[in-house]
Amino acid sequence: MFAARDEPAVERGGERLLSPLGLPCTTPPWQSLVAIDLTDGSTAWSVPLGSLDKVAGLPLELGAPGAGGPIVTAGGLVFVAGSADERFRAFDADSGDQLWEHDLPTSGMATPMTYESGGKQFVVIAAGGHHEYYPDKVGDYLVAFALPESTLAQ
Repeated sequence: MFAARDEPAVERGGERLLSPLGLPCTTPPWQSLVAIDLTDGSTAWSVPLGSLDKVAGLPLELGAPGAGGPIVTAGGLVFVAGSADERFRAFDADSGDQLWEHDLPTSGMATPMTYESGGKQFVVIAAGGHHEYYPDKVGDYLVAFALPESTLAQ
């Protein structure tokens, strides 16, 4: 049995400690995309996810704070947005090399999805903003891309 409480609920995470530039006061990278080898638990590769150019005006690839996970296609592509820098990226699943990047209208704090229609594969991201680094930059966008046939698993 739970007792009612008089105090208000506290937001998850609480107040963040930020530098005068608005960056986290922890050692970068502030977000990484990491591939784990499931056979032995080792890290196959790790890359910083995101740039600070839109967050703090610094063109540094140190990982941008964010939320949202990646998806991996059968053709070996890793798609991820999930960073405050308002970009959608594709990486090679084997090497971690970034293969593609596209600017979004606002940050995509969501996990992408993929689907097939008419023999073509598509990848979609919901870009809605709703991130503490851009509190006024929100929207309701669904951005879809058709993948080239060469990326489809045979």
